[in-house]
Amino acid sequence: MASGTKAHELDEMNDVDLETRLREAKEELFNLRFQAATGQLESHGRLRTVKKDIARIYTVVRERELGIRVAPGSNDDDNEDGAA
Repeated sequence: MASGTKAHELDEMNDVDLETRLREAKEELFNLRFQAATGQLESHGRLRTVKKDIARIYTVVRERELGIRVAPGSNDDDNEDGAA
């Protein structure tokens, strides 16, 4: 996973890609925590970055559920057809 995913990059992903990215980030976080517990972790800042990436993904998913953000490929312009 790329270090420090930007929110606008997540906006361009569909729901399936977001789920995949979330699963990968959670696996990476698990591995980093395991390394930290065994004393093998070299980059402690990576823990923080992965946690923030997970939070960003959850935020984008929730904002799509609430209609704040629009998933790519969805057509929400139907209300402009003259219906008032």
